[in-house]
Amino acid sequence: MTRPTPYLSNLRFAYADPPYPGQARRHYADQPVCQEVNHSILIGTLEAHYPDGWALSTSSPALRQVLPLCPPEVRAMAWVKPFASFKPGVNPGYCWEPVLVMGGRKLGREVPTVRDWVSANITLKRGMPGAKPLEFCFWLFRVLGIQAGDSLDDLFPGSGAITQALDIYQRQGRLV
Repeated sequence: MTRPTPYLSNLRFAYADPPYPGQARRHYADQPVCQEVNHSILIGTLEAHYPDGWALSTSSPALRQVLPLCPPEVRAMAWVKPFASFKPGVNPGYCWEPVLVMGGRKLGREVPTVRDWVSANITLKRGMPGAKPLEFCFWLFRVLGIQAGDSLDDLFPGSGAITQALDIYQRQGRLV
């Protein structure tokens, strides 16, 4: 697959943060549609429509199910949560989430290396399960190499945190 030359064209990316496998009814039963997401179709859509790059969040229990559906070039990265919501009787706690990343802008040596993990507390402010904090969003944008003029389609907008963070990120001036 040929990728556009870095820095010379605007790229189009996607981020998918669907209900994690087996969790749709539990977290979204009050929504008009709370069906399970077919991750095979979702990943096929990401591959077909976002050759510049995409990212997909999932849960650690679902990683064994979701990762084999991805192309071999996908990298598994981690969102580590120093403050996480602990559930009674669940030990050890779920304090990280996999983020599967495909492609992205190839960055030169003049750009600081981005880690394949981010440490950011969960947010309880947005009123939606799984809402991502600003630190996570900015890390994701750096991982994909997003620059001014690029676009990012948030396929499961939920709280709108990704779109709001992208606006802030692109207005900063210094992007990666």
